[in-house]
Amino acid sequence: QVQLVESGGGLVQAGGSLRLSCAASGRTFSNYGMGWFRQAPGKEREFVAAISWSGGSRFYADSVKGRFTISRDNAKNMVYLQMDSLKPEDTAVYYCAADNSFPTYSDLTYDYWGQGTQVTVSS
Repeated sequence: QVQLVESGGGLVQAGGSLRLSCAASGRTFSNYGMGWFRQAPGKEREFVAAISWSGGSRFYADSVKGRFTISRDNAKNMVYLQMDSLKPEDTAVYYCAADNSFPTYSDLTYDYWGQGTQVTVSS
């Protein structure tokens, strides 16, 4: 079992930045690929970014590429999402997830989820 707790969400103006954090506990964190997803009101949950267990592979949704950066610190059992140049369309609840294998774009492959943190970007 892996427990995930997100933090760092909030209200920011368009063009601003936020850094989301995800604290993991339970099984060996470094064994898991990690991902960030988001869900806006009335929309399906969508992939944002993912990182392999070592941090050597990272990939992003086209909508955030060049603006968001995913990273992890296995010594601290943490994964981060640095979000720059935020847009109103980035407004959503952001979820951290753990995948017991190489992470993918699909939320179906992730085994554990956090409770989410709200990000609101005003225009």
